[in-house]
Amino acid sequence: MTPRARPMTPDDRREALVEATLPLLLAHGRAVTTKQIADAAGVAEGTIFRVFDSKDDLVMAAVEKALDMKPFLADLASVDVEQPFRERLTALCALLQERFRDIFALMTAMGMVGPPKDHRHVEEGRRRAEKVMVAVVDPDADRLTCTSAQLVHMLRMLTFSATHPHISDGHLLTPDQIVGTLLDGVLRTKDA
Repeated sequence: MTPRARPMTPDDRREALVEATLPLLLAHGRAVTTKQIADAAGVAEGTIFRVFDSKDDLVMAAVEKALDMKPFLADLASVDVEQPFRERLTALCALLQERFRDIFALMTAMGMVGPPKDHRHVEEGRRRAEKVMVAVVDPDADRLTCTSAQLVHMLRMLTFSATHPHISDGHLLTPDQIVGTLLDGVLRTKDA
């Protein structure tokens, strides 16, 4: 006889349902069904409504989870400031690009043109991310013709536009290309 699984707390069940919902939102958008979610989470469909009032509440919880800045901030903070400057910028760019790609994919699948109106702390999260990135750039601030904050702003803007599938016309740039453009420009060395 197989031992029975430990019962989940409502918070654990809620988290498991949110985790199961995220990939389904990318595949089906708002058309995802509670049956698909229940099957993916390995629970009965009625279980969803023991922890969420509606499918929309579950979908919004999944969107909130996808937009949560905490994992992204932790990734940014893990960039090794002992690396050479270009490698640090490239690491920051790769993390930004991954974050932007994930958000763009979710927004496209959900038919969203921006974050939900009630999404909390968007501006606060952006400021915190900028502060972490500035700290990664600061060891080389004396090499810059701008402030570390200005460089981070330029890196974020270039990465956003070079990662957005519509702004870039589908010609996405790599982190190396973005950082190379930012640090070196596009002129050959003899012409610079």
